[in-house]
Amino acid sequence: MRLIKYLLTAALLANSVMAHAQNRAVWNKKQCAVVLTYDDAIDVDLDNVLPALDSLNLKGTFYIIGSSPVVTNRIAEWRKAAAHGHELGNHSLFHPCDGGLPGRGFVTTENDLSKYTVARAVKEIRTNNVLLQAIDGKTNRTFAFPCGDLQIGGKYFYDGLKQDFVGARGVNPGFESIGATDLDNIKCFMINGQSAEYMIGLVEKALQSHTLLVFLFHGVGGGHNINVGLNEHSKLLHYLKKNDKAIWVAPMVEVAEYIRKNQELAAKK
Repeated sequence: MRLIKYLLTAALLANSVMAHAQNRAVWNKKQCAVVLTYDDAIDVDLDNVLPALDSLNLKGTFYIIGSSPVVTNRIAEWRKAAAHGHELGNHSLFHPCDGGLPGRGFVTTENDLSKYTVARAVKEIRTNNVLLQAIDGKTNRTFAFPCGDLQIGGKYFYDGLKQDFVGARGVNPGFESIGATDLDNIKCFMINGQSAEYMIGLVEKALQSHTLLVFLFHGVGGGHNINVGLNEHSKLLHYLKKNDKAIWVAPMVEVAEYIRKNQELAAKK
């Protein structure tokens, strides 16, 4: 009798441990998801970032401004990046930002989002999708709001684009569970001068809470006034690779598709 009780207790404990492990491994059978995003289509993306990612077989998302000369002059390299599994995301055609907000002295009259109509913004973003498809041949991708601006004249311009994208990345910081992720404004952590220890600390928090962590980079080793050191970035990548049994590192489009699928399944229950 004692043996039977012991076996039953052991079986219940094993089931409990297995269920707990499954609950933790919610991100494509891993404990958290990390997305590496790089904005603005600048030379260091191709010169510094892609070689670093490819050397470790990690995949990232590059948010492309279609009018950037780095797109015009280096299309073959962007096409190669996409062929290697990186996402070419949409960061608009001209990167318009609301010039009426504080600290927006860099906004020109031509690229002032507050002077746009919603129709113009939607048209330009869709035009950028056509350009990106001509480069990578893909139709599924994500969007990133230039400067994190969401509205034109009080209207959310992305409302007219929800069918064009799998999801959209904003600029507000935060960790998100699958169920709580707003695919129309995905949270992220902007990196500007922080150390590898800080970035790795964010990953460890995502591991502990079993959540999504999105990094937002601009310059890596230079190339932009918002920048992270090349060595600091490298340390982060090596940490992610070392812990890839627990961390799912994937482009935003793949993670957003996974989230959408799981949210739809949950809604049906």
